[in-house]
Parts: sequence; structure tokens; C-alpha cells
Amino acid sequence: MKYASVLAWSLALALVVPAIAQPTNADVNQCVVPVPREGAAHERFLTLNQRVKENGAAARLIFVGDSITQGWEGNGKAVWAQYYAPRHALNLGIGSDHTQHVLWRLEHGNLDGLSPAVAVVLIGVNNIPHETNTTGQILDGVKAVVRCIREKCPETKVLVLGIFPFREDFNPQRGRALQINQALRHLEDGRRVFFLDFGHRFLEPDGKISRAMMRDFLHPTEAGYRVWAEAMEPTLARLLEEPPIQ
Repeated sequence: MKYASVLAWSLALALVVPAIAQPTNADVNQCVVPVPREGAAHERFLTLNQRVKENGAAARLIFVGDSITQGWEGNGKAVWAQYYAPRHALNLGIGSDHTQHVLWRLEHGNLDGLSPAVAVVLIGVNNIPHETNTTGQILDGVKAVVRCIREKCPETKVLVLGIFPFREDFNPQRGRALQINQALRHLEDGRRVFFLDFGHRFLEPDGKISRAMMRDFLHPTEAGYRVWAEAMEPTLARLLEEPPIQ
């Protein structure tokens, strides 16, 4: 009789106390969970680690990002030679990277031993097409990248760039980028984190992107990289505490 009473009480309690919900993949913000990549991306990651090891001590400037940043070694090569090679800059861009991939490699060697004056960050565009990533989650991913750089390079000023416009004409994904950029502006503290948005310079008066500016409406041409460099130079020179390059 006593056992039956205890059993009844336990069953009643189970009906009153809700079960503890277990987290699911949908509950986890994938944009802030560091994830490694394989194949060519991993090979480039290893190459970047070697560059950091060999040249990192001299680097006054680093660029962190995806294929748009990596493209400084392609279409942007001549502009890089003019603006950034004299500043002993390091290109830490890897094509197709999302925020979570950047987080992983920053934690596994890409920042080891670095203490640049400025880190330029452009990331997030590859997260946007994935509907499983909410706009707020992508924002958190970019913030996490900035936070990681600040933690590993506390003396470095971080210049966060607004996500560039992409796709030839108006589209909802451009709208997501604009919303992220509006929120990223609040990261600026005037001391160690700064924000700059010049995406409008890539657009025609009708809002479209020309192939002369971005060959596939995403990756800049040489002219596009020159627009980037010229738009960023006044702010960058100020952060580096040196005269701007003309």
C-alpha cells in the first residue's frame, strides 16, 4: 500500500514538472560554433599558418575574410601592391568561408604571434543565402569573429567593413546584408573597434551592379578592388597613424 502511494505521487509529480528540453540543431546558432573545413580550404589554412609563422611579426595590417578578401591575391593584386604591400600586410582570406570557419582557423593558428596595428574584417556574405541562418545569427557570427580578434590581439584596432552588396539587381538577400550592417555600426567604440560601410560605391545609379565592378556580381574586378582601397584609405591611414597613400 505504501509502495502504491509513492508510485501515484511520482506519477502526479511527473505531470506537474515539465521535462527539461534538450537543445536541438535548430536551437544552436551555427554561425558562432567554430567549424573546420577540408580539401583546398584546409590546404590554404595551412599555407596561411605558415605565412603567419614566417612573416607575422612584421605584419602591421591583416585582412580577415572569405573569397572577396582572398581575391586581393587575384584581381586585386596590383592595388594590393600599391596600398598594402608597403605596410607588410597579410591576407587571411579563404574562399567560401562562413563566420564559423573563420572562427575555427583564428583559434587554430591564423592569429598566433600576431600583433598588427589594424585588422580589417569583411565576413558574413556566405552565411546569408542559408535560410537556416537568421539575420540575427549572422550578426552574432560577425561579432564573434571581432571578439576573437580582440581577445587574441588586444592591442590591435579592428576595422569592421559592412558586407558588400551582391547579386546584379535588388533582392531580399541584399536587404539582409543591409540589416546586418546597420547593427554592426553599433560595434564601433572609437577606441579599438571601428566600422566602415561603403557598399554603395559598388552600385550604379539604378541600384544594379555592373560586371565592370564585380565580374560575377559578388567578387570585385581590379576596378572594384581599387574602389575598396580608395574608400577605406582615409580611415585606415588614420588608424595606422600615418599619411594616406594617394
